[in-house]
Amino acid sequence: MVRGNSRLFSMEKMGKTIFTFLFLALLTTAAQAAITGSAHDFSGLGYGTDESCIFCHSPHNAKTDNGVAIPPLWYHTMSTANYTTYTSPTLKQTALQPRGPSKLCLSCHDGSVAIDSFGNNSGSNFITGSANVGANLADDHPISIRWDHATFKAGTCSNCHGGGMHNMTYTGLPFYGTAGNKYLECGTCHEPHNKYPQYPKMLRKDLAGSYICLFCHGK
Repeated sequence: MVRGNSRLFSMEKMGKTIFTFLFLALLTTAAQAAITGSAHDFSGLGYGTDESCIFCHSPHNAKTDNGVAIPPLWYHTMSTANYTTYTSPTLKQTALQPRGPSKLCLSCHDGSVAIDSFGNNSGSNFITGSANVGANLADDHPISIRWDHATFKAGTCSNCHGGGMHNMTYTGLPFYGTAGNKYLECGTCHEPHNKYPQYPKMLRKDLAGSYICLFCHGK
């Protein structure tokens, strides 16, 4: 009887392992499918690889900061720029120097590091046009600002706390940090893997009618 139970347990454990593997594989495939053909798909531009994920991520030998791997398995060369941050007399929080999540985006979008600078490659193809925000962020929506109720006045309590969106993940727009110490970053409004191709500029919500703005700035 014990032997039979042990066998059933092993089969159940194996089944869960297989399910987890397949689930992760499907997630990876879905993410790659979303990136393919998007503004973040550099695989066909002659940058030395036909891979799409490797410009930002690597399963092995990821970039480190003081010996600690930069999540999520980051592979692109990081920017060392010092940024001019947004200020306003009506801003109730101070915009910090861009924190980790936003620095990942700015490693391409501040224009100081080439798109094809990843791993040990030193690239020469820099981002251009309006996607190059530069190191002067004074004319851009503030990032790396701490969330609190005084900073973001949603139209109603249910905008933030309804629909099971508690624990600081408001209205489907993620804030970054630890519990009770969350920050608005680039990824709060933009989804870098093109998960929502129906919206422009890789936004997480619709721009029409300022819909994405009113999620946080409801009057």
